[in-house]
Amino acid sequence: MNEKRRLDNVYERYLEIPLFMIALLAVMTVSLFFVNILAGVIAAVVTAVYSVISILSFVRYRASTRARFVEFAMEHGRMQKELLREFPMPYALLDKTGKIVWVNDEFARITESSKRKLMKLTAMQVFEDITPEMIPEDDTVVNGNIVYGDRDYKVEIKPVVVGESRIAEAVGEPAEENHADEPEMTKKKGSDESGFIAMYLFDMTELNRLTRENQEQKLVAGLIYLDNYDEIFDGLEEVRHSLLIALVDRKINKYMANVDAIVKSLEKDKYMFVMPQKYLPQLKESKFALLDEVKAINIGNDLPLTLSISLGTDYNSFIGNFEAARSAMELALGRGGDQAVIKSADRITYYGGKSQGTEKSTRVKARVKTLAFKELLETKEKVIIMAHKNPDMDAFGAAIGVYRMVTSMEKKAHIVINEVSSAISPIYSNFTANSIYGENMFINNEQALEMINADTMLVVVDVNNPGITECEELISYAKSVVVFDHHRQTKDVIANATLSYIEPFASSTCEMIAEMLQYMDEKIKLRPSEADAMYAGILIDTDNFLTKTGVRTFEAAAYLRRSGADVMRVRKMFRSDIDTYRQRADGVRNAEMVLDSFAISVFEPKEGPESPIVLTAKVANEMLNIAGVRASFVIAQMGRNVKISARAIDDVNVQIIMEKMGGGGHANIAAAECPDTTTDVVKEELIKVLKEMYKEGDI
Repeated sequence: MNEKRRLDNVYERYLEIPLFMIALLAVMTVSLFFVNILAGVIAAVVTAVYSVISILSFVRYRASTRARFVEFAMEHGRMQKELLREFPMPYALLDKTGKIVWVNDEFARITESSKRKLMKLTAMQVFEDITPEMIPEDDTVVNGNIVYGDRDYKVEIKPVVVGESRIAEAVGEPAEENHADEPEMTKKKGSDESGFIAMYLFDMTELNRLTRENQEQKLVAGLIYLDNYDEIFDGLEEVRHSLLIALVDRKINKYMANVDAIVKSLEKDKYMFVMPQKYLPQLKESKFALLDEVKAINIGNDLPLTLSISLGTDYNSFIGNFEAARSAMELALGRGGDQAVIKSADRITYYGGKSQGTEKSTRVKARVKTLAFKELLETKEKVIIMAHKNPDMDAFGAAIGVYRMVTSMEKKAHIVINEVSSAISPIYSNFTANSIYGENMFINNEQALEMINADTMLVVVDVNNPGITECEELISYAKSVVVFDHHRQTKDVIANATLSYIEPFASSTCEMIAEMLQYMDEKIKLRPSEADAMYAGILIDTDNFLTKTGVRTFEAAAYLRRSGADVMRVRKMFRSDIDTYRQRADGVRNAEMVLDSFAISVFEPKEGPESPIVLTAKVANEMLNIAGVRASFVIAQMGRNVKISARAIDDVNVQIIMEKMGGGGHANIAAAECPDTTTDVVKEELIKVLKEMYKEGDI
């Protein structure tokens, strides 16, 4: 009523404007009489005529104009109402509880219900995907996606506040009208202001279909490499070479034909393929069965043939996808091969990788990397060597080996160690007590950051994840970074490495450095303490040559033995005291079997001469001696965090298990650290992961 009264006042004022002009003309006429009588008379006549015409027009047309005005307003309201009712977009009004109070014809059509029936229901009852939380309580606009029948809709829900007399106008209907089919809408009375919720439905089915088709037709770039091509053919009769190649080609082409892929052989052991993205879920679901199909080929070859697959997807261009595939292949090979790696714009996914990898019999790569490292050394003045946090014997021994290579070329070298744990203390003292090495052989993070400049090379050993190095800042400051490691790569790698030598099949980094020492031009003669450190690194990482040992492992050990390493001296240095040995026994006693194959022990290491991390690793190694155990896991609370030490003796790859727990490592040796949690929570999560992976055939 207030709104109607306001409009009437505006209309009245508009009609009265000519009458107000009469007074203005009268004043003007009086003024003209003082100027000129004739002019005043003329003005008086004009004013009289204007007044008569204005008054007669106001009286005569006032009623008819009002009627026309009201008629136009009503016609306009009817037009609005019909337009909204017949509008092709579904539209409804809800109350604050989500109850439907009005719908247009399209809304009723898509729901296949009458308006009366709909106005007895809530939006949540009509659409399962709409929840009470989507009904806004304030002025916010809620957007969402729902599916109704076989159609996709984008829903927009927003408040509409209208006065009591404008409720009908909210649906394009004059307030005077009242329709029997809309009782809830027109009869709703209450306070002066009633709150309503407008709900719009936008049909996105066709757009989603086209978007999906466009996405599915995008090309995915991929590479296939045969991991151990040379090793297989070296041990196979020459007459069978062509047969093996034909079988591999047939397997690859047949498998790729099922996903509409085009395959092209690049080299004797390398393939490239492109495929539509819509088949990618099919490959994921089968977990890239081609890996196992090729591995099953046997025509007299002693070793199984394995291959690596890499794919790049979700990048802005095909070149971007191909570069991602190349990067993913480096990851696959760096992790030991026999796996598939998918690299998308936001994540990296691994499949397979269950085999232990094949040891390369050739040392060509070691020689090439040594020569490349030597060339880089010649351009630098000094070298800073860094391993992972809390370095173990393999990290320390490898750092000593690199130190010896650098100093043999008369370059300055420093090793970054912030904390000397019991894992390296028996060997560490041999260097600090020897004046030959000088006081600056070992430095901390602060000293390293002060020393590094453009003429400094940074060498990272026994780690390729920048997040767990002794000083991550050094990597960003160094102009030249070299990485030597034997752990499988994860998605977090040192990206700006000038030279990277990563061999997952190697037993230890010390083994790799021992081979490199033999290819340096200078006839390097290791000192006994240096040979002991590197020999101890191999000994610890192989658990006294019981795991992850190959021909090259024993050759490296023989080289170190010839260089002065004393087996008994090293063994004496790493013997445990009686209390530590009892703790190890307690850790083994607490073990329980899961799935009759995995031993899990919750261990509480006590303070003592031996590092808790080393102690948990020894307990894990000890549990592998139990019959039937394929892999062992030791869970230990260390401060607020929980650490897991994992070891394997069978074909179980503990690295992929630890990656699911947030860690990583090697196929036989891996670990993980879970922050701000307890051993019970971690144990439950580990058992859950083991059961899921065992059920899916991943282990």
